[in-house]
Amino acid sequence: MLIGHLGEDVKMHYFEGGNCIGRFPLATNETYINKSTNEKITSTEWHNLVVRNKAAEICEKYLSKGDKIFVEGRIKSRQWQTEEGVTKYTTEIQVTEFTFLTVKKEIESNRGIPESKSPNYDSHDSSMPENDMPF
Repeated sequence: MLIGHLGEDVKMHYFEGGNCIGRFPLATNETYINKSTNEKITSTEWHNLVVRNKAAEICEKYLSKGDKIFVEGRIKSRQWQTEEGVTKYTTEIQVTEFTFLTVKKEIESNRGIPESKSPNYDSHDSSMPENDMPF
């Protein structure tokens, strides 16, 4: 479970058959007091989030950089090869549920949207094997 702010707008990738995924970075902050200097320190951690299909479309429609969101999901590490043959590694949060906490589009339009959760969203949709992802 994470609560944080989007670092960029949702980037969508579409596949044959109508499936899609959305990716965006999420910043979470931890604040603590340095005992020796009595100074307040804030540490930011970045997480790579992945949402699939209908959940991805909802996130793309309503979320933008800076928005605050609560997510639940599973951590997943994977590797792939670039066109040059270099092996790359990444760790992602595959989102299973989410709730919008603050949405800039809501503030700008003054007509709010209700809190949203992805309905029975399964991030390991069997209709799109992970090996088929080109990135």
